[in-house]
Parts: sequence; C-alpha cells; structure tokens
Amino acid sequence: MSTVEFFTNSDELKSTTSAARATLTAPFFGNNIKEIKSIAEAYDLAKSSSGTVELTGMPVFKPEEQGIPEGANQLLFNDGTVVGRCSAARKIVGEPGCDLAHLLPILREAVYQTRNKLMHRTEVVVGLDKDFMVKAHLLIPEGFENVLYSWILNFQYITDAYKKMYKDSREIEEGDIYVFSDPDWTHPEFPYGLTFFDPKHNCAAILGMRYFGEHKKGTLTLAWGAAARNGYASCHGGMKRYNLNGKSFQAAVFGLSGSGKSTITHAKHDNKYDITVLHDDAFIINVKERYSIALEPAYFDKTQDYPMGCKDNKYILTQQNNGVIQGKDGKIYSITEDIRNGNGRAVKSRLWTPNRVDRVDEPIDAIFWLMKDPTIPPVIKLSGSSLGSAMGATLATKRTTAERLVEGTDPNALVVEPYANPFRVYPLEMDYVRFKKLIEEGVACYILNTGDFMGKKVQPKHTLEIIESIVEGTAKFEKWENFSDIEIMTIEGFEASFDNVEYAEQFKNRMQDRIEFVKSREFEKSGLDKLPSDALEALNKVVSQVK
Repeated sequence: MSTVEFFTNSDELKSTTSAARATLTAPFFGNNIKEIKSIAEAYDLAKSSSGTVELTGMPVFKPEEQGIPEGANQLLFNDGTVVGRCSAARKIVGEPGCDLAHLLPILREAVYQTRNKLMHRTEVVVGLDKDFMVKAHLLIPEGFENVLYSWILNFQYITDAYKKMYKDSREIEEGDIYVFSDPDWTHPEFPYGLTFFDPKHNCAAILGMRYFGEHKKGTLTLAWGAAARNGYASCHGGMKRYNLNGKSFQAAVFGLSGSGKSTITHAKHDNKYDITVLHDDAFIINVKERYSIALEPAYFDKTQDYPMGCKDNKYILTQQNNGVIQGKDGKIYSITEDIRNGNGRAVKSRLWTPNRVDRVDEPIDAIFWLMKDPTIPPVIKLSGSSLGSAMGATLATKRTTAERLVEGTDPNALVVEPYANPFRVYPLEMDYVRFKKLIEEGVACYILNTGDFMGKKVQPKHTLEIIESIVEGTAKFEKWENFSDIEIMTIEGFEASFDNVEYAEQFKNRMQDRIEFVKSREFEKSGLDKLPSDALEALNKVVSQVK
C-alpha cells in the first residue's frame, strides 16, 4: 500500500493537502537541508554528535547485515528532565481543543525559527508487507542525530529490496507521512511541548520533545490512522504464532507499556513450542481476511528487564536514558537497570527474534486484553462479541514510567485506555466495531490480569502457564458466579468468590466505572468517541448479574 509522494494533479493535491501539511512539508525542501541516505551515514553522525556515549564494550551484533558499519558499537544518548511521552501535549485536528486558527501561526513560526539551523532529512517505510506500506519522512535539527539514527533503525530504512516491494505495493490516495521536529522549541503556552497531528493529511509536528519515544509513537500514530481509514484494526500490542503439530495458534496481546505485552510476546516457554513472532508493539489486522502485518522491524523496549550481562543485550542498537560504567577492561558499558531514572530504553534489532516474520496469514485465534484491575482474576474468558469488545474499550490499567504525567496526576490511579492505544486519532467506534467483528467470527477473547488481584501479585509464571493451557487446549473454564458471558479458570491461591461481600462490591464498582466511562464518551470530545448502544448494554448486564 504505497502512499502519494509526488504531485501529479490538482484533484489529488486537494485530497492530500491541508494548511497544516503545507506548513510542515515546505521546510523539507529548504536550502538548509542535508539528506541522510543510509544507516551507515546516520550511525557516523550519531556517533560524533555531541553528548553521545559510544559503548565500546557493547558491539553491535552482525552490523553489516543491518547496514551499520563493521566494528560499530551501541550508542547511548541521555535526555534531561523528560524521559517519557506526554499525552497532554497532543493536539489533534478534528478534536475539541485543537484550534487551527490559533495553532497554525504557531506552527509557521516554529518552522521559521529553524531557518538558520542545519536540518537533517531522512525517510523510511512503515508497514512491512506490500499490502500495507506507508512512506514516512523526518526532518530534525543538527544536534539530534541520535533521534534520527534510532528512528531509521526502528522503522524500515529503504533498501533495494524494500524499494522494489514498495513500488509493487498497493496504492492508496493518501499522502506520505511527514514529521517535522524541533526538540529545542519552547513556547509559554506549551510548557510540556507540543505534538500536533493532522491525521487525515498524514503530517505531524513534534516540538519541544527530545524523547525518542515521541518520534516513534508520533509516526505510528499517523500510520495507525491510515490503516484504520483503509479497513484495518490498528493494534498497540504484540502477536505471536504457536506452531503446533500440524496446526497453529495465533495470539494477540494488548496492553500499555509495562503491562507485560513484550514479555508475553517474546516468551520462549522453556522452548516447549516452535514460536513465530510478528511484533511486540505495533501491527494491524485485516478484519475481512484476518491476516496481520507488522509495522516496524525493530523493538523499542525498557532496559530494566534485561540487567547488565544479560545475553539479550547484545541485540541492542541504541540506548536512551541509562547510566554508564567503565569495566576493568577499560571499555564502556551501560547500566541497563533503572538507576539513573525510570524508563531506560533501547532500540533492539529484529535479529533478537530469529523466528521473526512480517506477516501472518493464518487467522488470529485469540485476543488477550492485559489489565491491572485488582478486581479481575488472573484470567477470565468472555463470550459475546459486544462484551468482549466493550471490555477492550474499557481496558483498565495503570500509568507507567514510559509516560510523562501532568502535575497533579496520580501515577497509581486506575485508568481506562481503550484497546491499550492512547495514540488513536480516529473515532473509538471504529476500533469497537472491528474487534467486535473479529470476536463474532470466532476469535476467542480473554482478560489477563498482569497486576495484583485483591492484594496478591499475579506473577509472570502464572500468566504464561495460563496462556500455555489455552494454546494447548487443556484450559478448563467454568461458569463464574451468575454471569452468563464470563467464565473463569481456577488458579490456586487466587480465590474469586462473591461469598466475599467486599470483593463482590469492589468488582461491581469497577464495572460501574466502566459504565460511567462509556457514558462519558457521549459528551467528552464532543461525542467523537461515542460507542454503539450494545457496548453499554453488555456492561450493564454484567453489573445486573453480580449477586
């Protein structure tokens, strides 16, 4: 699915251009631009960029296979105060609070203020199969070469093979993605910075944001939007295929950073299975044919889960916001544990998963919503497509160190993040209808609690054992209390009986919170995210059955 890059006719121009896009794409063609055409060039620039730490004790694994110079080492760059994403800084065209009459002059001035800076330009493709490929362009000032290098590595740089694939891919009437960035930008109205999106016209401005994660997720925001407009279910989650004797089982897990989606996606299960990984963060599902496509080749993971000396760290390409130490051998190593700050990060090569694919043609078998709701048992199974999709739309979890929170926000509060995707730039109903359709057509739906259940921690071993039993077909679910559409698996040490009146009341209260959230969609954001009536009916039915 290739996008429109070059001007061909006025009708096409009208459909792909807006005032914001015209503002943000113009600087890509200025006389202060240097185009970065290869990963090797980007590596050399990042390595010599002021403040970069070359980790001489941590060489890049098989660099030549990845277009990186022979003998290259991992590169570390640390930001300052901010080490996470800030959703409060987002302004999205078409949503309340995005006043274009006010914001467009600010964007024009932001572009103007870069005229005396050397700006680096590069391009990649998002989507790794000819049925979905979108070209994306980044423009960022000199001094932020590490962001550019990580961006090229995270997405797919355009090799000869991908150039041919892109040329042969399906064409759509959407413009390329353009991301304009100036991390040094400041404005008194925007103390947290500004991430501006014009989704329908595939352009964004990332202003006052040094954190690489803003650039990664900003690009994915537009790619997910393009996928949604073209009939796909956009997924912030992980997907893997269990290759069993003569059959396979495709599982998708959806959760925010820190929920366990990467751990589950990459779990080897003590090598009991032949496993194929699609991706652990960003993919799309064709709702009609149920095949899935990865959007990016690399992985952007927290480093705290992989302590110093962990063999998985040899697949790291770049690191952000970690400590540094010198070994007895005189070489430089990173401190991957979160000692300097929370949310230390790394871009990892796709070589980390030798069983990696970019497309899974076998239809998805199961959806797992990953939650941190203390009233949800370690696992429940949902029957009924409305309830399954409604629980995804009211996915309850907790914030993590991957996010920069506005002052006064309780980081421990239970929050609802529909389908674990805070990057949605289209009506919530689109996700609700598409996931509902998948469940209607036979996709099983489960909730996994990866947090605490009534004060007792659900350990990763519990979660993985549950998944294994489902994959193998040995899981035993039974009717739970009076619920007609919820079944439970008995897990030793986790008693989920409503004989405990306090627990029953807390469960009911959390379900009521979900009901109130769905009701609030009718007026918040001017009703942009209003859900169909059956979502509320399904949740009300659950509450009515609590005895």
